[in-house]
Amino acid sequence: MKNKKIIQKIVQWDKKIAIRWNAAGGKPITYVLKSVSFFGRETIWLLFLYYFLFIWYDNRVFVFIGTSFLLGLIIIVPIKNKINRKRPYEEMEDIILLEREQISKSFPSWHMYNIIAQGLTFGFLFNSIYIIFFTLVFSVFVGFSRIQLGVHYPSDVISGSILGIAGFIITIFLFGPLLFWILLYFEQISIHKIYHRQINPMLFSQIWYILIAIGFLIVILYSSVHKIIILRKRAKKD
Repeated sequence: MKNKKIIQKIVQWDKKIAIRWNAAGGKPITYVLKSVSFFGRETIWLLFLYYFLFIWYDNRVFVFIGTSFLLGLIIIVPIKNKINRKRPYEEMEDIILLEREQISKSFPSWHMYNIIAQGLTFGFLFNSIYIIFFTLVFSVFVGFSRIQLGVHYPSDVISGSILGIAGFIITIFLFGPLLFWILLYFEQISIHKIYHRQINPMLFSQIWYILIAIGFLIVILYSSVHKIIILRKRAKKD
């Protein structure tokens, strides 16, 4: 009984804050928050991975950021599917949707996971307290944006942040070092010359490498718009 009462109070608080913060500040603030929220999308971090793999190869950054991203897939997606929580704009008539519709479920926020986990990982890799501080400050604005735009509840944001911290810790102290060691092994037995921390000259000399790089870029860009394509198909059916 106590657990049910606690859950009910959290749900009530969630809805109360979601309604209060939705569309707060008017159109100018909404426009800014849409831009802020964009940095939590998976596409941004896929492009980072692409850059540190094909353009400016940095094996350590690529492995750790890649590990953090994969952990997001492993952790966030199953929880979203299991909890199956509807978005605020889907549940409450008082909520105004201020960005495009969402395909995935509401709990937890993947945007917050990305910002926290990836930002802290970058700060660790570059040994920068400034990046870590910026990540923590910027994550507050991203979290507020998700509520203000009507796509998340406060508990979604908080849980996504907690999971982001967990993803960072697991990346840095467990899977990141392990996968980095494996990558170093394959680099040592590679028959191709590997260019570390410089613009990869194969981008200008090897047609096979250029085609592979273009292919991966197309896949990433397509992944960024496939949700829009799916939503348009759903709209036509309706």
